[in-house]
Amino acid sequence: MKTAVPCYYHLDVEVSPERVGQVRRILAAHLRFWNLENLVEPVCSGAEMLLRAIDEHASDKNTSIEMWWNHQHLITAVGGNDQALRVDQDLRTCLQHLAANSDGWGCCATDTGAKVIWFSRRARAGERVPLVARAPEPITQEGLDVPREIMPVARVAGWARTRDGVLEEAR
Repeated sequence: MKTAVPCYYHLDVEVSPERVGQVRRILAAHLRFWNLENLVEPVCSGAEMLLRAIDEHASDKNTSIEMWWNHQHLITAVGGNDQALRVDQDLRTCLQHLAANSDGWGCCATDTGAKVIWFSRRARAGERVPLVARAPEPITQEGLDVPREIMPVARVAGWARTRDGVLEEAR
């Protein structure tokens, strides 16, 4: 059985207005490398909004960005080192944007008092692959017993099996 290997990317950056665009291009390149072109815009716009808010409101601009891809969900986390940053007040518009454009999101504090904001996106959520009916495959195992009696439900419903094994309505 072929198993999918999860992918991980980590980037430490000192946020500045010119670095935000560079980080967006770096994240987009990794998403394309992982064949996630359909997630480039929502993930990069969410990360870009968080980085711009950190640049505007935080005194410590050192930030870590992480992406995890488990072949079902992409989780993006942006962690700032500023302990004075108030997520509920300073980043309110970013959190509203993340809530509207992601499948899940959250915020947590680390042991050092830093804040981490994460959001997830389901991969290829909009693509629907139609189910195709397949013909039954023969059983290759030996030793399976053939049923000798009809099922009780068939008897109650008035069905009976003929000598050649065909199920017919009883008369």
